Amino acid sequence: MPKIKTTRTKQPPEDTRTLNPYILDDYAKKMRDAETTESLWPIMRISHARSRYIYELYYKRDIISKELYDWLLKEGYADANLIAKWKKTGYEKLCCLRCIQTRDMNYQGSTCICRVPKSQVRSGTVVECVHCGCRGCSSDS
Repeated sequence: MPKIKTTRTKQPPEDTRTLNPYILDDYAKKMRDAETTESLWPIMRISHARSRYIYELYYKRDIISKELYDWLLKEGYADANLIAKWKKTGYEKLCCLRCIQTRDMNYQGSTCICRVPKSQVRSGTVVECVHCGCRGCSSDS
């Protein structure tokens, strides 16, 4: 969630005009609507989409500056840890950080079922993450 703006909040950089404000406002509205539900899946999906949007603006399309990117991360518009994982090979499609944490899984040292490549899953097996609802975020998927 973005931080609450006060009089001491740092002003956004000059090149904020390159960013479409309606998209970030739309994500904020969707997030407020999703917070009224009891499930965490919609919140995680919106957070992932917003982080992916900012990641692609900076790393893939080179539309925003480093200063604006750092400001967006500092203000909480994107998940910096998730973006750091996306930059590593094998994690380009990662849905959430909880799916790669080994301590929350049934078997010691394993990861979430959504991280298993589709070619290694038995046919007829339903692949859906219990944490975020992902149906497969392996790089081989």
